[in-house]
Amino acid sequence: MPTITHLLYLHGFRSSPRSAKAQRMARWVLEQRPELQWLCPQLPPSPAEALCLVRNLLADWPRERMAVMGSSLGGFYATVLAEEMGCPAVLLNPAVDPARDLSRHIGEQTAWHDPNEHFFFRPEFVAELRALTPPTLTRPERYFAVIAKGDEVLDWREMWARYQQCQVLLLEGSDHGLSDFETQLPSVLQFLHLNP
Repeated sequence: MPTITHLLYLHGFRSSPRSAKAQRMARWVLEQRPELQWLCPQLPPSPAEALCLVRNLLADWPRERMAVMGSSLGGFYATVLAEEMGCPAVLLNPAVDPARDLSRHIGEQTAWHDPNEHFFFRPEFVAELRALTPPTLTRPERYFAVIAKGDEVLDWREMWARYQQCQVLLLEGSDHGLSDFETQLPSVLQFLHLNP
């Protein structure tokens, strides 16, 4: 894999760049690889708008030297982008069928990191998710998935079925937010060839 010079992090549903994993990665980049171009945007609730925003932000990024990371819904988005752009992707408890899962969350939502922030998840967003879903993974070696059997939100078996041809770190416990992310960080960095 060529040296990664640009790294994008995509947060999950109701989450933000303030998530613990996004903050940990931002801190690692600042401390260990300050020359690395790091981006972790706040994504709008519309999946189509979120992907449009990200594609615009990545317009000038070198495809052969960029990588994407994503957690939960962000892992789904990272898969979409990896298929489109041919770049490596790290997926942290990635959503496999968000159109199905998020159809139960239509309506007003609160932001995880600030309950005073509200947004509306509209019915048409489910169709947008369905339209974005890649039918297959064209190059499984491009992906590294961290999957926690202790995920209380998503079914680890479904994640495993989708990404088993890829490099997978299957955790016996943990949780959806990977509260023990510090222990998985070295494996993430190794996959991206970013080890100090």
